[in-house]
Amino acid sequence: MPELARKVLASYQPQADQKAFFDAVFRLQLVAGQYAEAQKSIASLRLRSKDTFADLLFKQYELFAEARLRQRQNGASFGTNFKPRLTTLFAGLDDRRAVAISTAFSSRDGIIGLQNDLNNHLSTAKKDSLTLSEAIALCSSYNTLQVYKQIEAIALPVVKADEERRFIRDDSVLIKTKDGATLSAVVVRKRGITAPQPTALLFFIYSNTDRSLAEAKYAAARGYVGIVADARGKRLSPDPVAPYEHEAKDVNSVIDWIVKQPWSNGKVGMYGGSYSGFAQWAATKYLHPALKTIVPYVAAIPGQGLPMENNVFLNANYQWAFYVTNNKYVDNEVNNDNQRWRRMRNQWYQTGAAYSKIDSIDGTPNPWLQRWLKHPDYDAFWQGMVPYGKEFANITIPVLSITGYYDDGQISALHYVTEHFKHKPNADHYLIIGPYDHFGAQQGGLPVLREYNVDPVALIDTKEITFNWLNYVLKGGQKPALLKDRINYEVMGANAWQHAPSIEKMSNTSLILYLTDQKDGDNYRLTRQKPKIPRALKQEVDLADRTTWNNDYYPDPIVRKTLNRSNGLFFISDPFDQEVSINGLFSGELKAIINKKDMDIGVVLYEVTPQGEFFELSYYLGRASYARDASHRNLLKPGVMETIPFSKTRLVSRQLRKGSRLLVVLNIDKNPFAQINYGTGKDVSQETIRDAGSPLTIEWFTDSFIKIPVQENPARF
Repeated sequence: MPELARKVLASYQPQADQKAFFDAVFRLQLVAGQYAEAQKSIASLRLRSKDTFADLLFKQYELFAEARLRQRQNGASFGTNFKPRLTTLFAGLDDRRAVAISTAFSSRDGIIGLQNDLNNHLSTAKKDSLTLSEAIALCSSYNTLQVYKQIEAIALPVVKADEERRFIRDDSVLIKTKDGATLSAVVVRKRGITAPQPTALLFFIYSNTDRSLAEAKYAAARGYVGIVADARGKRLSPDPVAPYEHEAKDVNSVIDWIVKQPWSNGKVGMYGGSYSGFAQWAATKYLHPALKTIVPYVAAIPGQGLPMENNVFLNANYQWAFYVTNNKYVDNEVNNDNQRWRRMRNQWYQTGAAYSKIDSIDGTPNPWLQRWLKHPDYDAFWQGMVPYGKEFANITIPVLSITGYYDDGQISALHYVTEHFKHKPNADHYLIIGPYDHFGAQQGGLPVLREYNVDPVALIDTKEITFNWLNYVLKGGQKPALLKDRINYEVMGANAWQHAPSIEKMSNTSLILYLTDQKDGDNYRLTRQKPKIPRALKQEVDLADRTTWNNDYYPDPIVRKTLNRSNGLFFISDPFDQEVSINGLFSGELKAIINKKDMDIGVVLYEVTPQGEFFELSYYLGRASYARDASHRNLLKPGVMETIPFSKTRLVSRQLRKGSRLLVVLNIDKNPFAQINYGTGKDVSQETIRDAGSPLTIEWFTDSFIKIPVQENPARF
């Protein structure tokens, strides 16, 4: 492997992305035994980083290289040279920096995980030649394994001793709820502090003691009592797991316990993403007086994002119930068995079985799915889990929400925002949103997202902003600088943040585009003129046909060279004669006559760039019979004109160049990734391919329109 690394270094040329270049180079140099050169490359990498603790980046590799160099000079063992340097490092760090670097000296999935990763790379390398990128990836994997095999066992006691010097920790706290259940929690406090402190609370279902301790230490290093509480039935809780169903009261039981402790000053702030975001909103359903603020990232709403979106049950997260309920922690093996879930989806699709039988295709009963399928409406079952309707008016505490344009659950996160402002117009609620996916938003973004090069200014530090916000609310600190107004959004393509008092004020006009039956190349035209006499475009979808899929809506990659035009209707606008920004939530109204009682609709919005690429901006997926009311199904009448409004799309901000056009793709959802609505009017979960009958025929009328929020004459950034 050292010889391969030296050969790669000899041919590897500087890249436009200097950070990626030096990241690869220092790893190659370590494998090649060029330790002094590796230290220089790490220094170059740090100079290009905007990380809060840039000087600590890759410290484990730097100390490894230093110990190897000293080993060459003095002939002593690696451990003899490495341990004192590590001990000296931690002795000179303050709490924040020590916590930030502490996890760098242990591998996330253990040495076995690193060995498995290397084996995977080696298995793909069994051929006559490797590409440069394959060789770099192989050497990088080898380097990571070799470094951690040397440092991990030495570092563990050093890091633990340093932690005990700084913090008081208890990883086995048990908390009783009012209904007699038991929850477990981790508590970390700064050693030597006698005055009561505010609490930073994270509540989650993904139980992992090491992660909980790391989260709690992070908070303790910033002047809080750090607490991570596990959902009912997880970790040390003896009770059964029940995802979503008890958080509204269980979180408040934890807060009750907190405020009774001598170290509590009676103020609690919550933070965290996804399920933890949901748990925060659940707690506000019965708002505890000690809960002073929440910071939910990509917050889930059961019944609004997953397991169903706009009343369509999705397969994207089918395995999640097993992942969180199979044991007291999480079942990574099941969650990561992508081949199993792909096979299940495809077999279910091909057989045409009822959606309620999909777990029989897999072979393992899924009682949680079956429970959820009994509630296809957004009914009292779902409404009881988080604030609903006028209950949002009772949420008087400051809120900071964070989500992304490409967060799969964005409609959930934004539902909380829009409902809060709807029922409490003066809500003290801020939103940060940018080009992030579900996991990226919880960190602050990635330089490259699904092959799209993210604007540099969009990259933030979510955790740093979170604790600055907690300081602002709980300690009277400064409000995070990014929060210049209620809605704070990064304009893709402009490399700039903009700010608005509301989602509606992100734009200064609405572009209403009507469908037409006039051809423009391979597309139909979109026009600003409402037709005097609407005409119809016909679409036919054979719901029993399993040789094709309909509705390719998912934005991966975000930018495409070509689109699948085998099905659906494509509508294109005229080119823009100046720069404009698409800012906000697109919506629309579809008018159609169909021969069945229901259908699932997909609408995808693209920018067609002057270069002819397709940049996906947003999309909608929803069931027509729930278009007006997610809590009550109103079936369509065959042969009768129906008006179908839609609005729960993905919020986006993107600056379009002069010459860009908008493309709207209208389709019926029929694929392995969601329920198939056969249009009989029965419970969709019970329908089978035998219910398909004659093909679904739709007449889409040209007084249907798409409404797009536009900022005309955008400021030059």
